[in-house]
Amino acid sequence: MRLRLVYLYGDLMNLYGDRGNIIALQRRCEWRGHELEVQEVGVGDRVDPATADLFFFGGGQDVEQGVVSRDLAAHTGEAVQEAVAEGAALLSVCGGYQLLGRFFRTAEGVEIPGTGLFDIHTIAGPARNVGNVVAEAELDGQQQTLVGFENHSGRTYLESGSQTTPLARVTVGKGNNGEDGFEGARYRGAIGTYLHGPLLPKNPWLADWLILTALRRREGSDVTLQTLDDSLETQARTSVADMVMRRGNARTSIR
Repeated sequence: MRLRLVYLYGDLMNLYGDRGNIIALQRRCEWRGHELEVQEVGVGDRVDPATADLFFFGGGQDVEQGVVSRDLAAHTGEAVQEAVAEGAALLSVCGGYQLLGRFFRTAEGVEIPGTGLFDIHTIAGPARNVGNVVAEAELDGQQQTLVGFENHSGRTYLESGSQTTPLARVTVGKGNNGEDGFEGARYRGAIGTYLHGPLLPKNPWLADWLILTALRRREGSDVTLQTLDDSLETQARTSVADMVMRRGNARTSIR
């Protein structure tokens, strides 16, 4: 099976090594005999929603977000929303996560509009939230520990009464806003998060959830994934989580 991943604005939105998420997705597809083709989309390019199985959207600074926001409104945002509505998977990190919400308000009070894929809004805070995060996530009835590194000043709030739900509940770290205990957001097959690292090598279960969502868009709901030997990845994730938990003086079960 060949899948297509659309890499949104990789030239402008690629902070903190988040391109490593694409490498993780490619490898985990390859190990199962699937090909993951990567299409890089920049300002002015067009996206065909019918051919997109998976999206990745990384982080960027305020200036880059302003440029990308205008292009999303003019070209790409509608195609992304159409693809997600039709079953495509999506991972967005930090600035990309913010731009898929309703708006991001900068420290200067400038409001940068988003696409509204997620029912969230973001307001710049007075200080940055920086550090390791451990959170407990549940996707499709499966509970998993999520680990990563946050570095953001934005405070993101989920709007009540919407179909957007939190991705995880924070055990150590600040998460979306440092107030409500949530980290990230989910809408259908789309995931938004503040976790860098890159995220997916540390959390292969989430990479597999995205791959499976993309495969089911093409092949139907009966598709399953071949099990891989993730013992090294699990050991690394557990070690990171245990270290962060000890330093953060919190307790949870690590899976």
